[in-house]
Amino acid sequence: MHIRKAVVLAAGYGTRLLPATKAQPKECLPLVDKPIIQYTVEEAVAAGITQVIIVTASSKRAVEDHFDRSLELEMALREKGDLARLAEIQQISDLAEIVYVRQKEQRGIGHAVLQTRTIVGAEPFLLMFPDDVLVGDVPVAKQMVDAFESVRGSVIAVQEVPESEVESYGIVGGEAAGDRTVRVTSLVEKPKLDEAPSHLGIVGRYVMTPGIFDAIEKTPPGKAREIQITDAIALLMETEPVFAYEFEGRRYDTGRPLGLLTASIELALRRADIGPGLREYLRTLPLED
Repeated sequence: MHIRKAVVLAAGYGTRLLPATKAQPKECLPLVDKPIIQYTVEEAVAAGITQVIIVTASSKRAVEDHFDRSLELEMALREKGDLARLAEIQQISDLAEIVYVRQKEQRGIGHAVLQTRTIVGAEPFLLMFPDDVLVGDVPVAKQMVDAFESVRGSVIAVQEVPESEVESYGIVGGEAAGDRTVRVTSLVEKPKLDEAPSHLGIVGRYVMTPGIFDAIEKTPPGKAREIQITDAIALLMETEPVFAYEFEGRRYDTGRPLGLLTASIELALRRADIGPGLREYLRTLPLED
């Protein structure tokens, strides 16, 4: 079945970016001149997704406003004759059919995904965490969809992580199942280095079969009463195969200050209109010992 739907999780507090996220959703913080979540939605659309389901919370109204029409702004741009900017703004609301679901209480990622069950239905779907901005020659979401169509099972995006960071990731182990693909036989959340089955760490892109919903419902809450998606995937593995795909591209963790800053600089350097000026500025900075 062709994957038509993406679930984007945008209900978290963003505590690692406080105080910037006290009144502003972390998903709406800018990367150069676009909010973080727009990169995620554009990546989904580039993978052939036509419906994007965004899980939000009561403090995330700005996310909905960003993808809505702003008639007053459009009129002002038209009157100024700024037609290029007008077209850019109008394109945002036409990216895809966007549906919003509220997670009424913070009960973990698994619980957030479960809120979308009636909308996703009995279809496989793309699951995306906006904190992870992934940039590749082929959009990473497209790589994930292609991997799913090859193996016909749930697929988790992974990357090789340094030994010093293994304890910060969910780590998968398994057997080679094709180019850059592993059939997962073990999944451990934040293991000690000597207990990790590999150095393949999970990042925020998945293609899940609808079986994940039943698995979530059977998953007991863990720490802080939260239902973890990794626990649900481990349960899913008891009834159907799950694969890991080592994507090709660059990952930026924009959920922390250094990652957000790094992403802003590197993405700006890629831009023909901004890159040369930024590069020249960076050359003027004094080097610290």
